[in-house]
Amino acid sequence: MLLAACALVLAACAKHHTAHVPAARIPASAGPTSAQAAGTTVVRGPMESGETGVASWYGHPYHGRPAADGEIYDMETMVAAHRTLPFGTRVRVVDLDNGKTVEVRIIDRGPFVAGRIIDLSHAAAEAIGMVEPGLARVRLDILSAPPAALTEPAAYAVQVGAFADRSRAEQLRSTMEQRYGTARLVTRSGTPALWRVLVGHEPTEVAATQLQQKLGGDVDRCFVVRIDDAGERASR
Repeated sequence: MLLAACALVLAACAKHHTAHVPAARIPASAGPTSAQAAGTTVVRGPMESGETGVASWYGHPYHGRPAADGEIYDMETMVAAHRTLPFGTRVRVVDLDNGKTVEVRIIDRGPFVAGRIIDLSHAAAEAIGMVEPGLARVRLDILSAPPAALTEPAAYAVQVGAFADRSRAEQLRSTMEQRYGTARLVTRSGTPALWRVLVGHEPTEVAATQLQQKLGGDVDRCFVVRIDDAGERASR
């Protein structure tokens, strides 16, 4: 399969154990009401259902490095990574096996492992008793989001690779651009820096998912991600 090596790169970027439980998006049976408060849109009343799947957690060597939103990641604070939720979204994570809950703020992107839906900080993972097993079946209830998340148009892409070697990332970007029209590199700062290859610029998550399905014939693993121009430096 073309670019099978991309799968190895993504696997190398994965954190902790490999999960085999598929994620599923379950629509809420009753839509929540919202109100403006303290710079966020507060979702009043518990959401009866939400995104479900597997949570993992991450610590070193990411502790002390910039997260995708530019904030320094502190593994002992209540924060998390999600592939598509806006930065600043507050989420209640419910462990479906032990019933424990924890509230986190989204500051990072990931996890890039099939079946996983959220990467928790060490502190958040400890709060629901999943540090030792490394994985847990969870539901995500959205509590609040920045007002801009509701008023500004979102954009989505498909991440097809992540490389420490920029030349390899550029080679993949060029191939994807020739085949799909739009592809770019996004730098993730660190030592070393990480070059992510994003394909497409879609107005909805549904459209990005359709692109992901098309890309499945060219790469082994790819993931729909939110494009965060404010927190990322794009290069062509």
